[in-house]
Amino acid sequence: MDKFALVLVIIGAINWGLISLFQFDLVASIFGGQTAILSRIVYGLVGLAGLYCITLLFNEYERVD
Repeated sequence: MDKFALVLVIIGAINWGLISLFQFDLVASIFGGQTAILSRIVYGLVGLAGLYCITLLFNEYERVD
């Protein structure tokens, strides 16, 4: 679940970078516009993944050396 959430957050970060640099919304262009249902689902999943990733800040993982 952690990796899936991180992948979605990375997709969101890349999309926001493209928006800021080139005014190009990759998700909207792939799924048919910002108001298309598939785009809204992707945006929603990215948002939920971002919220989930907040928990990763507080998890203590054992280091394997």
